[in-house]
Order: sequence, then structure tokens, then C-alpha cells
Amino acid sequence: MNRTAEIARKTKETDINLSINLDGTGKAAINTGVAFFDHMLEQLAKHGVFDLTISCKGDLEIDCHHTVEDTGIALGQAIKQALGDKMGIGRYGHSYVPMDEAMSRVALDLSNRPYLVWNVKFTIDRLGEQMETELFFEFFNALAQAAGITLHVENLY
Repeated sequence: MNRTAEIARKTKETDINLSINLDGTGKAAINTGVAFFDHMLEQLAKHGVFDLTISCKGDLEIDCHHTVEDTGIALGQAIKQALGDKMGIGRYGHSYVPMDEAMSRVALDLSNRPYLVWNVKFTIDRLGEQMETELFFEFFNALAQAAGITLHVENLY
């Protein structure tokens, strides 16, 4: 089974080239121009054990919104394409993630009924120099919509 996809997405605000191999080893080569976002995407690939390559040129001179949201759309499209008819996979999944003083929970359904429940509050406005915390919602919403995932994300504490 070849569970790979390549997406090229070009808009007025962004130019994205993305490839994914769901049966990879966790290798990532990410360059969106937003350092914390690159780190987050690298961690998704590493811990999800899939290979991910993303190159994004966005209108960062304005802000990070288009880069983050459009990358979410492209990644969602790639996941949906790579999953194909979804034969042989588990439809539902969940995970608890402890990270230092924080605990988060994610549950998903590969239902083709996109929906996002976002129960996350941040105590700061940005991570790193560029990544506004409000953009995490935009990324995961775009990802869920484009991939057809019902996604529940909750930061417990």
C-alpha cells in the first residue's frame, strides 16, 4: 500500500509544497518561515511516525495567519489523499500528552465529517517571536476541515 501524497497550493498569500508518507519513520524537513510552527510540525511527524516535507513561502511581512492556516489546509488535503479509502485503519483514536506542567487530550474520528472542538486557553499571546497562540485554532480547524476529521482538542491544565 502506498500511503503518500503531494500537495501544491498557491494562493495570493502563500505558495506551499508538501509531501507526506504515512508509513515513514518520523523524518521531517519543514520550512514555513515561522520557527515555532516549524518545530511543532516536526514534532507531529516525529511522534506520529510519518515523514513530512513542507516548504511554504507566505506573506509573513503582514503576519503568520495565512502561512499557518494554509499549511493546515494543505496538510489536511495530504492526509486525506494519503489515507485513500481508509481500508485497514482504525477510524477512532485518542491520546493524552503530558508536557512539563501541562496535560492535553486529543480524540479524533476519521469520519469525513469535519468538525473541531477546541477547548484550549493560552496564558500568553505568542510562542517564540512570531507564533500567535490564537493561530493554533486556525491551524487545527483548517486541518480538520480539509482532512474530514472530527477533532476534539482539550488542554486539561
